[in-house]
Amino acid sequence: MGLPRRLLGWLITGIWSLCRILLIAWATLAIYYSNLPWPELRLGLAVAFAAFALWALWFSHRWRMSVAFVVLFLGVVAWWISIPALQNRNWRPEVAVMPRAVIDGDRVRITGVRDFDYRSRNDFTVRYEEREILLSHVAGLDFYVSYFMEGPVGHTFVSFIFDNAPPLSISIETRPEVGEGFAPVASMFKQFELIYVVGEERDLVGVRANHRNEPIYLYRLNTSADDARRLLLIYLERINKLADHPEFYHLLTNSCTINIVRYANAAGRTGRLDIRHVLNGLADSYLYRSGRMNSTLPFDELRQRSLINDAVRAADGASDFSERIRVSLPTMSR
Repeated sequence: MGLPRRLLGWLITGIWSLCRILLIAWATLAIYYSNLPWPELRLGLAVAFAAFALWALWFSHRWRMSVAFVVLFLGVVAWWISIPALQNRNWRPEVAVMPRAVIDGDRVRITGVRDFDYRSRNDFTVRYEEREILLSHVAGLDFYVSYFMEGPVGHTFVSFIFDNAPPLSISIETRPEVGEGFAPVASMFKQFELIYVVGEERDLVGVRANHRNEPIYLYRLNTSADDARRLLLIYLERINKLADHPEFYHLLTNSCTINIVRYANAAGRTGRLDIRHVLNGLADSYLYRSGRMNSTLPFDELRQRSLINDAVRAADGASDFSERIRVSLPTMSR
């Protein structure tokens, strides 16, 4: 009995130590990424908190120091919770305008639709437009996966297909300020507001393939018109909510693929949480295995044929951009 008890004791001690380490790490990062305006002060406070926490929990052996840590930790939590998301920052022009939708029965008018003309990644003509769509003409849904670099993590977004108009893309993204770029750890500590970029495919797809050099894959989904319509209405409701009440992006809880899955569930999807919802560079394999895209081809062949970078480059600037990037795609199966 002696050895099993010792093993259990070591396990409990290890778990307790891990919990304390995670609490210290979270609070240290929360202080470092807080809303204090001076980086040196944030760094100094974060280091001071971590040093005190380590001393109080491992070296002091006085219960009062443990209580002091708990009080200080709760203070950091309260401070972090109180940091508000804002609308009036110095936004980068790509995310400077929040879209908004006015729904009038079958007719929807969307403002803030992005349609930039790009000469390079950072050289473009800013153009936001107003677009009117008819819900009764929603015909389907297409799914994009693009990669900063090929691997298990990427960016996903959707295009709603119409039988009387070009597709409408909606991409759930961070809303960086001028001079900022995406940082995965920082995105979990209220560093970026959330935006739903609504735009034309020649913008949202073209900039990723032609100017950011991201491999980008386009998949046609086996989604009914009714399901796509329900999903679009959910997106439009969220777009209006964000225009009035800003929120923070969070890599694990309020990001592109997590929200796509959440809204698909609200629109009637049935299915469980899958690790590929977080490792979203694998989201296409999840959709394939769950029967939501063409299954007449082996997945590797489907994926190869769904890489559209060459087609996007060839269609750059064309008025029929959306049609041309789909010409060589496999037909849908149901």
